[in-house]
Amino acid sequence: MAEALPGLPQGKWIDPPVLSRDPEKLPDDFPRGGDIPDDLDPLAEGVLMAHQSDWIADESTLKICAKGRRTGITFAEALDCTLIAAARRSAGGQNVFYIPDTKPKGREFIGYAAHFAKTVSKELLTIEDGIYFDQREDGTTNAISSYIIRFTSGFRIEALSSRPENIRGLQGTVVIDEAAFHRDVRGVVDAVGALLIWGGKVRIISSHNGISSPFNELIKEAEAGKNGFKIHKYSFGDAVENGLYKRVCLIKGDEWSQEKQDAWEAEIRSAYGTRTAKMKQELDAIPAEAEGSALTRILIESCMSRDLPAVVRWDRPDEFKNLDDFEREEQASEFCEGILKPLLKALDPEREHCFGEDFARSGDKTAVVVFEIGADLMRRARLVVELKNIPFDQQRDILFYIGDGLPRLMGGALDARGNGQYLAEKARQRWGENIVEVMLSAKWYGLNMPAYIEAFSDKSVLLPFDADVLTDHQALAYVNGIIKVPDGHSSKGVDGFDRHGDTAPAGALAWFASTQDFIAYVYETARDRGKAQEAHPSSAARDDDRGRSVDVHMRGSL
Repeated sequence: MAEALPGLPQGKWIDPPVLSRDPEKLPDDFPRGGDIPDDLDPLAEGVLMAHQSDWIADESTLKICAKGRRTGITFAEALDCTLIAAARRSAGGQNVFYIPDTKPKGREFIGYAAHFAKTVSKELLTIEDGIYFDQREDGTTNAISSYIIRFTSGFRIEALSSRPENIRGLQGTVVIDEAAFHRDVRGVVDAVGALLIWGGKVRIISSHNGISSPFNELIKEAEAGKNGFKIHKYSFGDAVENGLYKRVCLIKGDEWSQEKQDAWEAEIRSAYGTRTAKMKQELDAIPAEAEGSALTRILIESCMSRDLPAVVRWDRPDEFKNLDDFEREEQASEFCEGILKPLLKALDPEREHCFGEDFARSGDKTAVVVFEIGADLMRRARLVVELKNIPFDQQRDILFYIGDGLPRLMGGALDARGNGQYLAEKARQRWGENIVEVMLSAKWYGLNMPAYIEAFSDKSVLLPFDADVLTDHQALAYVNGIIKVPDGHSSKGVDGFDRHGDTAPAGALAWFASTQDFIAYVYETARDRGKAQEAHPSSAARDDDRGRSVDVHMRGSL
């Protein structure tokens, strides 16, 4: 029986079949290390290109590589991992866990390592094809496909060919390949972080997948000194300069020349046609605007102003929900009176206002975006509020405080999915039929998001200049033909908290509210109404049962 992953005692292994190293007996679809020559000695002088040697030479505990396609970094990493797993513990040996984005890449990596084990450490190893059953906390089970080679040192290289949800407890070197294409690369990085305690290492390798991908966010954080990763960048051009085409010629038996090399590189680049951004991303390791992105960074920034108030953010620790009611109410009141009140007082009483709210209770943030409708029909975000880890009652009180303080409130739209339904219902009970309880669905996105996107092109919306607001709107993308924040999207805010495009849905809801044909009610005292009737006998006003009169006006869409 093969041993279970360390730290995952709840899991169970099945007996793994052993795959033969005889090429005649291997499955047709099993790549044998990319079909590298049997006599290839990766340690021989000149076999590794300069950038491959540079990557291996960096023994940093944390390192990350942004690479162009087919630059040979995974090949070099497989060699390094083989040397690590083949070494005794006294020489720095340890287990290696390889986590690719697809199962075939896991098999190919193991193929590389098995070849290197034979040529470098003189070990003829078998490849085990197994399945590990990981039992989650909720009782469900996840089958994780795995390929393993074991060394006489006692260590192993294991390729987990799926995206395991529970890899906490791994001990050794962890390699995350094509990280930009993992469903949750941040989750994987967070899960393996504890292995550093006992001398483990983390290597993250990937080509880019958009400027707003979590992989690129990790790189930007590393560049800003916010994490400990050492950054490497190797483009396709670097690989060509370092001898990639010469190796192609060697394998094909062709004669190398500079002219042939230039023509070969030009031909590869020309295959991308007019998709220059795609070509630069895949070959030159320059992240492009996200594939399918609905808004570009330049367009979003052109609709931002430093004259608008800064985003207001209020977050509370988990213990906040356990405080007595009066304590929570008191802190929420201090936030409203101390922070929100001056901003609400500064709003123009002559302008109509509306709001959109995207609800979250834990994990993500609740975002409230307030638009002022200008005489030029520009929607200006005069107030943007983000709430993190705030209980339902306090979210209700804060929303009521904002809505009651808006001059000429003409309407609002709230996310009414799940727990958001409570707050949306309370808002409608307080402010009436001018509040729309929106069930965010594919149909709603399809009907309403294009108008919000067009507002940026028309320059009819203005947002505060804020890094998180920018990132949120960059996340809007075409998903199955509709525009939304992709379900798996995640980014890290300037405050260190995770985000899911929080202000983008709130902004879209506020825009939606600003376009509705709401009924506006204007209340006057009966005394004032009597004076008005003397001046205008034909008034359509009517007295209600409370001694007040009500003017009813239809507000046309803008």
